[in-house]
Amino acid sequence: MEQQRELQKKVDELKKLARESGLDLGKELVELEAKILAGSRTESIWRRVELARHPDRPYSMDYINRIIDGFIELHGDRSFGDDPAIIGGLGFLDGRSVTILANQKGRSLKENVRRNHGMANPEGYRKALRLAREAEKFHRPIITFVDTAGAYPGLGAEERGIGEAIARNLRDFSQLKTPIVCVIIGEGGSGGALGLCVGDKIYMLENAIYSVISPEGYASILLRDAGRAKDAAAMMRITSGDLLEFKVINGVIAEPPAGAQEDPESVARSIKAILVRELEDLSGRNPSVLVRYRNLKIRKVGHWKE
Repeated sequence: MEQQRELQKKVDELKKLARESGLDLGKELVELEAKILAGSRTESIWRRVELARHPDRPYSMDYINRIIDGFIELHGDRSFGDDPAIIGGLGFLDGRSVTILANQKGRSLKENVRRNHGMANPEGYRKALRLAREAEKFHRPIITFVDTAGAYPGLGAEERGIGEAIARNLRDFSQLKTPIVCVIIGEGGSGGALGLCVGDKIYMLENAIYSVISPEGYASILLRDAGRAKDAAAMMRITSGDLLEFKVINGVIAEPPAGAQEDPESVARSIKAILVRELEDLSGRNPSVLVRYRNLKIRKVGHWKE
């Protein structure tokens, strides 16, 4: 912001000089004003990144408790163990039986250690797939809440097949014969987000982000400067507006000016209204047709025309 003010000050000085001396400083003024606009956009995008990561931002359970009636959490992947970074269970949305799958971060240090800051291990994705298959068997729609910086990259996760677990979810979720609606509520980071974000409809909260890598990672690898994370965020096009423009998502859910933490109740009501509407529509469709259109949607992601 300080840099922006300095640039604006220079523009004002140049304009004054041009008026007083009659000099043609049009080119210099255009260049400086372009820098100001670019800097303003970068700051605006970084503000959204900060809001997506805000420690007071509502997490998945905050929305589940407000939207879902009679939620019962289920545990374990029936292979290795239970992963608290991903929660899954059953409940009712406006009287309709649904399965809920979600990334879950922790509020306190102790809870964040237990939930691994919302970064799941392979057993988390295998638990999610187990419950998704159960939902298909009993004709229950699936709702997912996505909020993770990414899958856990630790040695144990690699040894137990984190890449295979996410890849299997991508494949199998694309073929599930039951409606799936995904909502990105905070960070949608890399494969960790993708493992729960294959659906018929995908929505993002206004200040959520969705990307293949964090801005810090992009800056370190491609810009060779970890300090340029703000510039990286602007280059990556990771905001809800960008993703809607690219048709990666189906819609954006508005937030209060200061973010979802300002009024979680109203944001939860907005999410619920969309979920009720979409599941009413999707549940009336032939399951085979759902799968066909879901796969068409997936295959269009990444197509680009000049």
